[in-house]
Amino acid sequence: MKIAVMGYSGSGKSTLARILSEHYGIPVLHLDTVQFLPGWEIRDDEEKRKIVADFMKKESWVIDGNYSGLYKKERLERADCIIILSFNRFFCFKSAFKRYLENRGSSRTDMADGCDEKFDLEFAWWILFQGRTRRRRKSYKDIYNQYKAKTLWFTKRSQVNDYINSLKNENTVQ
Repeated sequence: MKIAVMGYSGSGKSTLARILSEHYGIPVLHLDTVQFLPGWEIRDDEEKRKIVADFMKKESWVIDGNYSGLYKKERLERADCIIILSFNRFFCFKSAFKRYLENRGSSRTDMADGCDEKFDLEFAWWILFQGRTRRRRKSYKDIYNQYKAKTLWFTKRSQVNDYINSLKNENTVQ
């Protein structure tokens, strides 16, 4: 199984990817860990692409993140399931701020080591405006339209929770 999890910052991509990884017993790659080196330094493009290309050679995987320069087209084509988390900006803002409060002063497991959790004006602006351009919204719609048969589009946390519960029920029904 190959799963691509995409969506807005603060929507819970990494958490869902981790849950799916644990549920299916398959490796997960958080693209933020590829993008950043300690201290929020940006990793070299060639090195980033090599990490992602090598990971995508695995038989099964979950990849969490958008990063169009990291084999986005190939990830989408190879994925058996694409999940788009398209929650409203205020929900994502609240979730990201809550995450900051819970993790400040430390690096999350789905972030590169040495990248302590932060929530600054630049990130807030990204969540509320810059990361929600017409072009980005159209990109998600285009993904959905192109890969409709294998794409799940969630607009509410309750839909994600129902999906996770359905996975748990799969295991108990058998």
